[in-house]
Amino acid sequence: MQHPSSVSLSDTVAAFDAAGREPSVREQIEALGPWFHNLHLPGGVQTTPEHFLGGDFPNFKWQEIRPFVPEDLSGWRVLDVGCNAGFYSFELARRGASVLGIDVDEHYLAQARWAAKQLGLGAQVEFRKMQVYDLARTDASFDLVWFMGVFYHLRYPLLALDLLAERTRRMLMFQTLTMPGDSVYGPVEDCSIDDRAPLLESGWPRMAFIEHRLAGDPTNWWAPNHAGVEAMLRSSGLRVEARPGHEIYLCVPDAEARRGRAMFESQYAAATGAIGEGR
Repeated sequence: MQHPSSVSLSDTVAAFDAAGREPSVREQIEALGPWFHNLHLPGGVQTTPEHFLGGDFPNFKWQEIRPFVPEDLSGWRVLDVGCNAGFYSFELARRGASVLGIDVDEHYLAQARWAAKQLGLGAQVEFRKMQVYDLARTDASFDLVWFMGVFYHLRYPLLALDLLAERTRRMLMFQTLTMPGDSVYGPVEDCSIDDRAPLLESGWPRMAFIEHRLAGDPTNWWAPNHAGVEAMLRSSGLRVEARPGHEIYLCVPDAEARRGRAMFESQYAAATGAIGEGR
């Protein structure tokens, strides 16, 4: 993704060095813009207080979620998938966690690394340029996986979810764009091939495919319904424990649900093996 930033931070620093002074925090923020996360920095400075989503984003989401996350994460290893400028990485680090934030966008990673220094959290948070699928090349596991705002941007979303469920030791926080409605049709254990009408019921697990754009974004590929979200989480070996907010699901590994992965383990092994071999 290209960002309409006209000047880099290094250019700004060089220009001010030539003028004999250091750029202010606000000038550095502007050089690193545009920002999607509004970060609250020391001295009351914010990165994007006038957010197009309205309110203090993503802090207003965090306020819904925070009661569902342990206050003390000391000793926890956390993975923040699609970390952007690091808002959630920093909040989890403040609770004592060691956090790995991954993103594919160097623009956001530059923001996150700069902000980590401003917040004094550089020793607790590491940021890497990685695809979620790159996890297939590692044996890493995490106490908490933060998987918010990414699923529907992925061309292969279930592979990503399976990878992350496999690497979740305690909790996974999940959020995705969804279709309207919370209805759940049941039971859905089987359906006759001669009578597929139940698949049209509003609460049947399903996911809409977006061929072109949603909200002007060509990377918005999917919009599952609520029943579909819960079904996919279960099929990946997770159990939904709570719903902290709209479109947000707190999950834990579930041994019974995990047994359901057996039916696709050979496909999963082939896909992750191919990634691991770099093909």
